[in-house]
Amino acid sequence: MVAEKGTDHTNQEQEYDVLKSTQTVIHKALDKLGYPEEVYELLKEPLRLLTVKIPVRMDDGSVKIFTGYRAQHNDAVGPTKGGIRFHPDVTEKEVKALSIWMSLKCGIVDLPYGGGKGGIVCDPRNMSFRELERLSRGYVRAISQIVGPTKDIPAPDVFTNSQIMAWMMDEYSRMDEFNSPGFITGKPLVLGGSHGRDSATAKGVTIVIHEAAKKRGIDVKGARVVVQGFGNAGSYLAKFMHDAGAKVVGISDAYGALYDPDGLDIDYLLDRRDSFGTVTKLFKNTITNKELLELECDILVPAAIENQITEDNAHDIKAKIVVEAANGPTTMGATQILTERGILLVPDVLASSGGVTVSYFEWVQNNQGYYWSEEEVEEKLEKILIKAFNNIYDTAQTRRVDMRLAAYMVGVRKMAEASRFRGWI
Repeated sequence: MVAEKGTDHTNQEQEYDVLKSTQTVIHKALDKLGYPEEVYELLKEPLRLLTVKIPVRMDDGSVKIFTGYRAQHNDAVGPTKGGIRFHPDVTEKEVKALSIWMSLKCGIVDLPYGGGKGGIVCDPRNMSFRELERLSRGYVRAISQIVGPTKDIPAPDVFTNSQIMAWMMDEYSRMDEFNSPGFITGKPLVLGGSHGRDSATAKGVTIVIHEAAKKRGIDVKGARVVVQGFGNAGSYLAKFMHDAGAKVVGISDAYGALYDPDGLDIDYLLDRRDSFGTVTKLFKNTITNKELLELECDILVPAAIENQITEDNAHDIKAKIVVEAANGPTTMGATQILTERGILLVPDVLASSGGVTVSYFEWVQNNQGYYWSEEEVEEKLEKILIKAFNNIYDTAQTRRVDMRLAAYMVGVRKMAEASRFRGWI
């Protein structure tokens, strides 16, 4: 889960920066690939953005009006795909930027999708179970004309889960008068969900960590790993690395960080954490998030929020490999500093693409009506991500660019080519 951010004004400025920096790297990637300016003009913003108002009858009898968004970045390759987040800080610019990132992720792992993203401005932590159900169903009714198994396939994101996906699928199926499991992914297994979906993002990060470690000659068994963030992705990741024989020497949540040079007892911490990924409150000897990022380690994984490694602290990072499990944890300036220092940076659009890959598997299984075992899912995921990692690593080496720009070049090419063949540009 993400930590709470500052004021609305600060948050809007941050989100604007996220959109602008994403557009800057896309522009640079297209330029490197030799595409004309009109391709950038087409891809710099979503093709469509729907803003909706959702009236919800609250438990006290009052009616509250919520604002929701659904952005569809580019559907030249195929239907759009992306999560729905419930969060008080959701903004139009954030949803736009995240839909572009989803397009890039789909291009990187070669899925037949464009990117989409949705969000509702709300705080689900202050809402009852029934209020959340009404809001979820209301959102589906509001966006129903632009979504569907062949148009735009939603999924879980921040503060949404398989139960919310189940309500949304049920509402869409009622409206469609036809059972439509392929309308949405991240569902419970009994309603057509896929094995491995809950841990897919962390599993994907684990796979690219192993590949990055090979490139740097590091044995994961015994490697010192620091994970910033202990929510869904961070906690699964800490567990996977621990089980692989790595020493997880540091973890953090929104309230502080824990450090033990001999390795933390991850199973104990997982047992004690609450539903929001908080565990450090139970300990007296904590360190700050800033100190955590600057720990001596082999692999650093920012898995919390954006803008954690900046020009201010990039020179103090002591890891040999940085793998971005969160969205946008490293600024563009910091990316350049880390690359110049010889630190291998695996960018978010590659590292966190395991989630959308297994969502794609779920959609395929729904369309076929044939379901795979967990072993099949993991095997297919590993094959796709190893290929994607090596493609980006080789692009970075041959083009002499950093891994982030290489990832954007790989991710944007499929969209640009599909748009060209369609005659849009």
